[in-house]
Amino acid sequence: MKGSKTNLKRLKNLPDEKIDYSDIPATDVNFWEEAEIIYPNQKQPISIRIDLDVLEWFKNMGSGYQSKINAVLRSYMVYRQKHQG
Repeated sequence: MKGSKTNLKRLKNLPDEKIDYSDIPATDVNFWEEAEIIYPNQKQPISIRIDLDVLEWFKNMGSGYQSKINAVLRSYMVYRQKHQG
């Protein structure tokens, strides 16, 4: 993680003229005519009881532990949807 933060800081301070865009296709007005905004799934705040050791394990991973719990639950949901029936 420390390395990625350093790279982001370096990139943030990089002037636009130093950025290599050669591998990105050019866009024009037509490209954006049919574009639509796609919002991520809306989150619903809930109250849930989780075993203390499970909660502490996720919290020890650092910030974003609730999103990580959500990702694990989503992964389980997708697996079950694919393998049910």
